[in-house]
Amino acid sequence: MNIAVIKARRGRPPKIARENQDTKAELIRSGLEQLTENGFASSGIDQILKKVAVPKGSFYHYFASKEAFGQAVIENYGHYFANKLDVCLLDEAFPPLTRISNFVESAKIGMSRYQFKRGCLIGNLGQEVDLLPESFRQQLIDIFLCWQHRLATCLRAAQRQGQISASADCDRLAEYFWMGWEGAVSRAKLVQHTSPLDNYLNFYIVGLPR
Repeated sequence: MNIAVIKARRGRPPKIARENQDTKAELIRSGLEQLTENGFASSGIDQILKKVAVPKGSFYHYFASKEAFGQAVIENYGHYFANKLDVCLLDEAFPPLTRISNFVESAKIGMSRYQFKRGCLIGNLGQEVDLLPESFRQQLIDIFLCWQHRLATCLRAAQRQGQISASADCDRLAEYFWMGWEGAVSRAKLVQHTSPLDNYLNFYIVGLPR
């Protein structure tokens, strides 16, 4: 008996699958911009769809609900920011404390680029947590813990190089940094200037145990 073998055609992936992924990515990018500037509760799906010219009915092909969409946007931002931290905090070309300064410089450039309309999505959502779906709460907590872990790793490198005290509690210091950082970012948005970020960095570095 002859058995016909159907081989998969080589070449590019099906156009529809590629377009679906592109549209989903565009929706997440549009949502990131909208949520960063206006928060979750004030952001309507219509505003997000209008920017990427996607019909409202098609939105639910990609996301089961606004809540699921918000979860995807938060996850995407969390990954983006973790990678940004790694670029700065793992750069062994600089001493560990200078790496923290480099991160702040990068943040200043980003805020200036968008005329201080955008801050930190995770920090912004944290401020309106009582208005958010309950599923967002643990997601936001986990992202903050991820950032704290990365900064604590950098601070331990500073310990090994003698930049800070060997007895310093790096996990606690990392937690303090992010608690203060969100306030500095909010103030920078308010005054439309990067000076609050500089002031906070200087205050934090000077206060590290030596």
